[in-house]
Amino acid sequence: MTVAVFDHDGPWTEEEYLALGETSQRVELFDGSLHVTPAPTPRHQRISRKLGNILEAAAEPAGLELLEAVNVRLRPGRVPIPDLVLTDPVDLDELMIDATDVRLVCEIISPSNAATDKVLKMHYYAAAGIEWYLLVEQETGALRLFRRRGRNYAEQATVKRGESLELTEPVQATIRPEDLVP
Repeated sequence: MTVAVFDHDGPWTEEEYLALGETSQRVELFDGSLHVTPAPTPRHQRISRKLGNILEAAAEPAGLELLEAVNVRLRPGRVPIPDLVLTDPVDLDELMIDATDVRLVCEIISPSNAATDKVLKMHYYAAAGIEWYLLVEQETGALRLFRRRGRNYAEQATVKRGESLELTEPVQATIRPEDLVP
């Protein structure tokens, strides 16, 4: 992949992005630019697994899928890789999930890319019509749940250690920060 990336001239198309194939890094496409991040830390992955377990148990009775680190097409040329998504049933062999199938998107904020998750991706997810956005703060364990209002998100709940986030939509689940963050 390295040669293909450094030898590329001009903005990236979605076709060129997909031609990179599967990689060990997270490579996202934002309006012609590639955004590459190294593999997440063990803490990040632990939070993702524990939260995924909670959401998956709630998703199955609701007829939804819980997926980790999948390509989500927000629009042509805009393909992030969220940490977790709850989707309607989708073709599990497709390279991308369409934003119209995503019911909730979750990002676990790493100190090195907090602005991307709190500003850029938040804006893009809302503009794509994804109803729910859940942010997990690695450092504090705080959970912030947002619901879409037009083309933006409005905060619905914030919880910290010792409190519980009670999801009622798109699934019913109770999430306690201390169960996620050591």
